[in-house]
Amino acid sequence: MTKVLIAEDDHDIRELISLTLQFHGFDATTVSDGQAAVDAAQQDNYDVILLDVRMPRMTGYEACRQLRLVDHTRDVPIIFLSAKGQESEIQAGMAAGATAYILKPFAPEMLIKKINEVVN
Repeated sequence: MTKVLIAEDDHDIRELISLTLQFHGFDATTVSDGQAAVDAAQQDNYDVILLDVRMPRMTGYEACRQLRLVDHTRDVPIIFLSAKGQESEIQAGMAAGATAYILKPFAPEMLIKKINEVVN
């Protein structure tokens, strides 16, 4: 079973993503900010990490950069989920070490497809 860590500060979006992934057979763990994502990723082995860009305590970009510095998480695919669709935002995410960048709102099938692409 594919293990996914979801870092999203909006409770409703976080729950929607989690339920969608669970419905499609994924093992989903949720946290509400970037620092919690970095901490959780050190405590368990995830197949993919989903990061919102704008979060309290630590942005998704900062969390991604930190995760890329640690052997345990260096190679784990990271997908940014963001409402910020400007090219500069996408480039910043990719420069931080992201594997992919998905714009909100997105169709659940698109998220599932992208996760399957990056883990296989």
